[in-house]
Amino acid sequence: MTEGSLERSTARPSAELIRGIRAAVPILIGYFPTAMAFGLIARNMSLRLMDACSMSLIVFAGASQFMALGLWSSGVAVGQIVIATLLMNFRHFLMSASLSRRIAPGARLLPLIAFGITDETFAIATARRGELRSGYLIGLESVAYLSWASGTAIGYTLGRVLPDVLQRSLGISLYALFIAILVPAVRRSWRAALIAAGAGLCHLALSRTGLLSPGWNIIVAILVGAGAGALLFPEGHSPAPAETQAQASRQPPRTQSDTQTDESDERGST
Repeated sequence: MTEGSLERSTARPSAELIRGIRAAVPILIGYFPTAMAFGLIARNMSLRLMDACSMSLIVFAGASQFMALGLWSSGVAVGQIVIATLLMNFRHFLMSASLSRRIAPGARLLPLIAFGITDETFAIATARRGELRSGYLIGLESVAYLSWASGTAIGYTLGRVLPDVLQRSLGISLYALFIAILVPAVRRSWRAALIAAGAGLCHLALSRTGLLSPGWNIIVAILVGAGAGALLFPEGHSPAPAETQAQASRQPPRTQSDTQTDESDERGST
């Protein structure tokens, strides 16, 4: 290995880390106010600061955390909250499996990378061409994780001094986050809109009838939406972004020399 290639291989991990941090800036902008709203809601529900921060540090799943707070405030049993959270987060198994096929061989910290996968980090990672380096993913997910945890703590603390009007306005960020996740999928496929509408109507109907508790209403709606998604999006027909598909079609096939170069770079970085 020449001196120039050695310098590139040793600099590569830090360069990938910086690329991941830069790519996470849009996530930071979206996560921080939403996490502040979560901290405010947790404070208004009489949770301790340690409880709210521990939830963001351990669970690290915004939709599930908001849902858990809502169910808990409604008096739903802990077992139902756990089941609903598991079902809502089951998509993370699929996202982790999908990313694992693109991570460069020999990558380190795979359990940490798997923990940091969210809808937003997954979307940015899948839009990146070629193999994914562990440095890039660590940088991407670290910014998302720290922004979510710090936003929760700051939102909880500022709840003492922020006016009520501002506190209520921050709560809108939750709906904005859901819309930001849903709208791109709906624009790509009418099936996604049909699934979302069907799951919402199912939950509304169950809530109006009063046959089940609020926790089971959400569980049934999640199962209905997941079942509809399995039927409308069979294997090989996932609603991938058009940009990602176009990039994949333009990406040239990897040669044996490319693979050998990546392997030598990976050995040089270890």
